[in-house]
Amino acid sequence: MMHPDKLAENMADPDPSIAQSGQVGSQVKMKVGNSWLIANVRTLKADLDAGVIANIDFLGEGTEDSRGRLSNFRRGVTRYPIPGNDIVPVSTEDMRAIFAASDEPHVEIGTVYPTDDIRGALYVDPMLSKHFAILGSTGTGKSTSVALVLHRISQLSPEGHIVMIDPHGEYSAAFKSCGELFNVDNLQLPYWLLNFEEHCEVLLTSDGAERQRDADIIAKCLLAARTKGKEADKYGKVTVDSPIPYLLSDLNAIIVNEMGKLDRAGEATPYQRLKSKLDELKADPRYTFMFSGMLVSDTLGSLLSKLFRLPANGKPISIVDVSGVPSEVTSVVVSVLARMVFDYAIWSRTEAQRPILLVCEEAHRYVPKDENARGQAVRKILERIAKEGRKYGVSLGLITQRPSDLAEGVLSQCGTLVSMRLNNDRDQACVRAAMPEGARGFLDAIPALRNRECIVCGEGVAIPIRVRFDDLEPEKRPASSDPSFAALWRETGDEAGIIDRTIKRWRGHGR
Repeated sequence: MMHPDKLAENMADPDPSIAQSGQVGSQVKMKVGNSWLIANVRTLKADLDAGVIANIDFLGEGTEDSRGRLSNFRRGVTRYPIPGNDIVPVSTEDMRAIFAASDEPHVEIGTVYPTDDIRGALYVDPMLSKHFAILGSTGTGKSTSVALVLHRISQLSPEGHIVMIDPHGEYSAAFKSCGELFNVDNLQLPYWLLNFEEHCEVLLTSDGAERQRDADIIAKCLLAARTKGKEADKYGKVTVDSPIPYLLSDLNAIIVNEMGKLDRAGEATPYQRLKSKLDELKADPRYTFMFSGMLVSDTLGSLLSKLFRLPANGKPISIVDVSGVPSEVTSVVVSVLARMVFDYAIWSRTEAQRPILLVCEEAHRYVPKDENARGQAVRKILERIAKEGRKYGVSLGLITQRPSDLAEGVLSQCGTLVSMRLNNDRDQACVRAAMPEGARGFLDAIPALRNRECIVCGEGVAIPIRVRFDDLEPEKRPASSDPSFAALWRETGDEAGIIDRTIKRWRGHGR
C-alpha cells in the first residue's frame, strides 16, 4: 500500500527508475530485517481511505550494504514482510544490483526499461537447456530480434551447433558471413532418411481403412528394399525406420513383384496407387533435392557434419531455407531435420557430447493446436524434443506470431518466454497462462510494447524484465522488411521486363 502523496513525490524524482516506481509492471522494495525484498507491481487500485492499494509479486531479495544500498540480489524470498512495512521505490542503483550480470555465460540483448544504460542479459545455459520461445505479432521486429539473439549466442560460442529452419528465406541474408546456408539447390536430403511414418506422409494419398492397408504394404516393401542393399549386412537387425540407403528402383520392383503374387485383379489397386505416386515423385523436378536420379550412396556422415556444424569452423549456425520445398512435403522435410537432430543426440550419448539448438520459425505451422491436422510426424518429433530434449542435449527455440495456435503442451515446456507486442486477445491470454506468477505484472504492458521491445521471463533471466533490443547492423538483419507502398507506387518503368523475368523464374521454380 502506498499513499498518493508519496507516489506523487516519487514520480517527480529525476531518477527515471524512481519516476516509474509504483506503476504497473515496475519494481518496489521493502525492508525485512537486514534484507531488501524486491517485488513487482501487478495491479493498482485507488482507495479513498487507504491511499493506493497494489497487488505485488515477490521476485527476490538482497542484502543491505554499508551504504544502505541493495547488493547480492538473488531470486526467491526467505522472510516475508508483515502489514505496516514501508514500501520504498527502487532506484537506478538498486536496478544495477538486481540486473548485474553474474559470472555465468550470458549474452546482452538490450537495455532494461526504463533505464538508459542498464543492460539486459540472457543466461545461455538455463535458457537453452530448458527451451525458449520468442512470440510477437507480425511487424513488431520479431525476425530482427531473433537474428540479434542468435548473432549474440554465435559470438559467445563460435564453435556452437545451431540449426535454424527458415520457412520464408529471410535469415540467409542475416547469417551469410557467420553461417552455412542450405536450400533446395544444395541440401540434398536423401529419400532413404525418411522413417516409416514420413514415407507414409509422402507416398499415401488415401484415407480411412484404405490408408491403413496402403501403410501395411509400404511397411512390407520398404523393409524388403532396406534389407536388400549391401549396407544392411553390416548392421544386423534392420527395421523399417533404419536410415539405410536403398534404391527406388528396388522398392518399385518389390511393389511390382508383390502385385504379381495377387490372385484377384481388384486387390492390385493399392499397389498401383503406390507405384504411380512413386513414379510421379521421381519425375517431378520440384522433388529433385530428395528424389534425385543420382546413384545412391551413404551420405549420412557428410550431411550430419555439414548440417550440425561438426566441426563448426567458426560458422556455428546452419540456416535451412525450406521456402523452395513443395508445400505438400514441407512438414515432412522439417520432420526429418528435427528427427535427425534428436536421433543424433540419442545415439551419440556415449561420445563427447555436442549439444544442438534447433530453432523453428513459424512454429504454429508444425505443432498446431488442432491434433487432427496433417503432418503428424513433425508434430510428434517436436513435442518429443520439447519434453525430452533436455536429457539428451537438444534445445528447442520456437518462434511464432500466433501462440494461441500453438499446441499448449509445447509452449508450456519453454522455460524462457520472450514476448514482444501481441495484438490479439487470444494470443495475450495464451501468454498469460504460460507466464510464471512473478511476471504477471508485466502482462498489461504486452499490447503497449513498442517495436523491438519485449518482456523476458523465466529461466534465462534473473528476474522478469522489459527490454529494448539493441540496434542490429544492417548487414546482419534478415530480409524481412515490409515494402513501402507509398514510395514504391511512385516508381514506373520496365514493367514488360519485370513481367518476363518473373514468369521465367515462376515457370522454372526460381532457377
